[in-house]
Amino acid sequence: MWDDFSLNPHQLIESLWFDLPEWREGDEIRDGLYRKTVPHYSESVIRELVANALVHRPYTTRGDIFIDLHPHHLEIHNPGLLPLGVTPRNILHASVKRNIHLAKVFYDLNLMEQEGSGYDRIYEDLLRTAKRPPVVEEGSDRVAVTVESRILKTETLRFMERVNDRYELRQRELIALGLLAQHESLSSLEFSRLLALEDRPERLRDWVGRLMDWGLVTATGRTRARTYRVAFNVLDEAEFAGDTTLKAIEPHRLRELILEDLRRHPASGYGSVHDRIGREIPESKVKRTLYELSRQRRLEYTGERRWRRYSIARGGAK
Repeated sequence: MWDDFSLNPHQLIESLWFDLPEWREGDEIRDGLYRKTVPHYSESVIRELVANALVHRPYTTRGDIFIDLHPHHLEIHNPGLLPLGVTPRNILHASVKRNIHLAKVFYDLNLMEQEGSGYDRIYEDLLRTAKRPPVVEEGSDRVAVTVESRILKTETLRFMERVNDRYELRQRELIALGLLAQHESLSSLEFSRLLALEDRPERLRDWVGRLMDWGLVTATGRTRARTYRVAFNVLDEAEFAGDTTLKAIEPHRLRELILEDLRRHPASGYGSVHDRIGREIPESKVKRTLYELSRQRRLEYTGERRWRRYSIARGGAK
């Protein structure tokens, strides 16, 4: 408990970090002949989250800040709502200071960044260590931030370390590459949603432009159907031993896969087709392909919505 007001903000954050032994726990990762420990929660993430909670909470609202440690994640609960103009969707880009003078004090004490909320630093740190981005939820009277402790894949961690050692990546590029390494491939729509750029998808170029120029990331397709993924040769060079899946299947191969499935199983619904060809393929990609094949009259269907059943059109697919 730190509720006796005996510590100033600087001392409070220092005490929080150094007095809790849980922050020193981590996972041992094999690195060649050696082993290294990746902490469950890095110091920069904890300090940034606590500093944000102290600076951006409304002090006209009663309530305490809670840090709940669970076996595989932590939650920081802050009383009040997010500052006006900030939402869980745009928190990566938003730069709004509710308590501007307190924010200036924290910046002068090197406890937080002056220009924004610091969530870009949190995203960078988590994605660089192969962990999920933070999850921000706004309730009726408080905001909760969830951060997972576990590494999704050790191969992703090694890949990010090797690429980061070889290239001088900017913060945005580390975030974008980390998301692609975790998801294997992302459509333009999915990528924009993860980066909260739905209303400005053209800004994706600012995040992946140099990655594509260097050949680290490749893209296929156009507009919203454009798909991004880490280049195969880069994965091979980094010895990325990920699982082989159909998630990044090319559009023409997916079309032939669906047609072959419906030749064998006519009058099938979308769900049955998706189950048979592979659930790892994004739902939006399967639905879009079924729509295109129907529009080209290579498929025909009966029923509507959830009762729609697809079959090969007569003379439509040889």
